[in-house]
This record gives sequence, structure tokens and C-alpha cells, in this order.
Amino acid sequence: MAAVSSAVPRPTRRGVLRGGGALALSAAAATVAGCAADTAAGAGADGRITLQMWHGQTDTAATVIKKLVADFERAHPHIRVDLGGGVLADSMLQKVTAALAAGAYPDIAYIFGSDLASVARSPQVIDLTSMVAEGPTRWKNYWPAAREAVTVNGRVRAVPAVLDSLAVVCNAKLFRAVGLPLPEAGWTWQEFVETARRLTHAGRGTFGTGWPGTGDEDTVWRLWPMIWDLGGEVIAEDGKHIGFAETGVRALEVVHALARDRSVYIDPKPGSEQMYQVFLSGRMAMVPTGPWQLPDITQAGVDYHVVPLPSFSRRPVTISGPDTWTLFDNGGARAAAARTFIGWLTQPAQDVRWDVEAGSLPLSRHSQALPAWQRHARDTPGLPVFTKAVETARVRPAHPSYPQISQALGQAIVAVLLGKSLPAEAIRSCAQEANAALLIPR
Repeated sequence: MAAVSSAVPRPTRRGVLRGGGALALSAAAATVAGCAADTAAGAGADGRITLQMWHGQTDTAATVIKKLVADFERAHPHIRVDLGGGVLADSMLQKVTAALAAGAYPDIAYIFGSDLASVARSPQVIDLTSMVAEGPTRWKNYWPAAREAVTVNGRVRAVPAVLDSLAVVCNAKLFRAVGLPLPEAGWTWQEFVETARRLTHAGRGTFGTGWPGTGDEDTVWRLWPMIWDLGGEVIAEDGKHIGFAETGVRALEVVHALARDRSVYIDPKPGSEQMYQVFLSGRMAMVPTGPWQLPDITQAGVDYHVVPLPSFSRRPVTISGPDTWTLFDNGGARAAAARTFIGWLTQPAQDVRWDVEAGSLPLSRHSQALPAWQRHARDTPGLPVFTKAVETARVRPAHPSYPQISQALGQAIVAVLLGKSLPAEAIRSCAQEANAALLIPR
């Protein structure tokens, strides 16, 4: 999964953070006609089908969804999309889990990518694999991160809602104030730590960087690029152990160095709102974040510079945390209508509207090539850095035990940030809990 600023909230980035593919029916009119005849499976007496969509968005993103739905309904008068009900994205997993248990679930819900494998265990989640080849945009045209994030055990179980990548946004004014050059692609984590230390000034209340300190997915997903760069994996090949018992220690040493130098602002609240507010107020020099934050940074008047994440190897390594639109089976007519709507929503023309207005990245090369996105990229400094990064970005594994692994690693990161544990000790504790979760049949 999966970050929200206090100025204009954006879609959350727990996982991110921070996948999928456009799954339109090739003959939408025929599908709608068939739906109208199938009153027992969800169509009303007048042949109109009403879909329940729990979109999970707030403010700007919610406004964009409403406008897109209105346009869809004008073009598809036999389908209505009800945006009522549901909860914010951060609470969606609990809401959907309870709804599935009660047998009264929506047709479409916004599910964090990191939660998809758990939700997809339900037989009510629609398997969309057979629909992929019928979409107007070829499956291979979608970025690898988008495809991988929605593929569970070789089957496509959702469509993309948001695509992103992590990079570092720098406050150029703070760099100039201490005479430091702005970082460039190919820099290292050691250079990041040293730069953060030099840009920290207790007297002025400025921090070199920031890190979410709640132990949730926003805390965790920032560490995976380090682990991958060092050759580690989230889950080992045997599927029974974590794949970062050694590399995780070295990655946490970066976190430990930042905490030791007191150069990191630790946000104690979910959503990272305080961390971003510190950056927007000009008191933080560098913040690892995604493209969703650029509108707020621009609005705040920050003179900023975007650079790829540092690495140990000097090779580009980052993470994408795609979130998803997951479809649920409420009968043949409603299921077909849901595929029609989501297929329309993820086509390039609509995708770019969502990307530009709500702070996402194009789901496919077709979307990226549209003039509207090209203009937006030219007019938004630093945005091409995020778009370029997504071409090679990796995603977290779609595994039902991932939430438990993430929780264990999140606790380890917070323990190191707060000086309560050293990296090796923290990873040992993480491994005990995460390995136990991997041994539970799912």
C-alpha cells in the first residue's frame, strides 16, 4: 500500500503505498443490454444497474472521482455508481473484511496493494485474469509494477487505482543556506546520512530529513529499496523465512545513523501529516516521498528539487506502492457492470485526468504518451523523476503474510528510530515474529 499533507489531502501511500490493468469490456453496449435483462442478478425493473463503490478518498481525490463518475453515467445511462458508504482508505481493510463476513459487501472497493493478497482469499473477489487480454490497452503496456501488484498466485485479482514511486524532494533554499550542492542521481545512503547531518540545526529547528514513526506501512515501505539493493528479499525462496535477516541489519544502520545524529524528524502520528508540514514550513531539508506530495509543495511555495532515492550500489532502486480497485461478485449483471466501469475508469483518457488532478502516475505507456500528461509533466518540476523511476520500480510481494511481516518490521524500525534497540537486535525480534507468521497456512 499507499501520505497526506495538512494542506490538501491526497490518496494515502501506505502502500503505499503507494497495480493492475485496464479491464474494459470490448462490447460495453452489449454488456449493458444483457445486464438490463438480468434483474435477478442486480438490475432494477427499469434495467438500470446500481453499483456500490467504496472509494476511500478525501477532498481533492474524492472530488475527482465524483466528476469521473458523473461523466461515466452520462455515457452509460444504464449503470449508476453509488459513492456513498464505505470509509477512508486507511480503514478499508477492516470495513471490507466485516462486510464480507456479513454477506453485504460493495461491488468495488479501494484496497491497498499490501492488503490485496489477504482480501483475495475471499471467493467473492472477482478473478479478472480472463479479462486482461480484452482491455483496450495491452496488458504489457502497463508498467511492471502495476501488473505485479495485482497478480496473486499468477491470477489478476484487481485493477489499478494509484501508481507511484519514491524519490527524495529537497528544499533548495536550505541547501543554499549551508553551501551544499543539491544531490544528483547516483548518490549513496552514506551521502544521504552525511547531508542530513549537515542540514540539521537544533537552534533553528531544522531537520535533515524525516521518517514516519508509527510502525505502519508508511514506516516500512521506505526501507524495502535498501534491502533489495543489498540483495535481500521480503520473503526467502523457501517461503518460510524472511529474506532480509542480514540485509535488514545494514538497512537499519542507516536509520540508526539518522537517529544517532538527531537529524531525522520522527512523525508520531499516522498519515505523516506532521512530517510533511515540517517540510512545507521550510524546516526540513529532504523528504523521501511520492508524486502525490508535489501539489502541496508547489502550493506552499517551496523552492524544491527532486532526485532519485540514494542507494548503496549507486544503481537506481526504488519502490512503487500501487493501490487497487478490487471487484466483488454481487451477481452476473453487477459484476459485468463493475468491469465496464473500472475498465472505462482506467483507460488512458480517464487515467490521465485522475493522475493530473489527484497526484498519481500514469498506469501505462499509453497514458504517459497523452498530450495532457506530457503538458503536466513539463509544468511540474521534478515529476519526470518519479515517472522515470516507476519504469524499474519494484513492488512488495502479493503474499497473505505480508501484513504480519510489515508489522514486525515496522516495530523494528520504530525501535531503532527511538533509540530503544540496535539494528541487529531489532531484526532478530522482527525475524521471530515474521517467520512465525510465514509458517501459518493461509
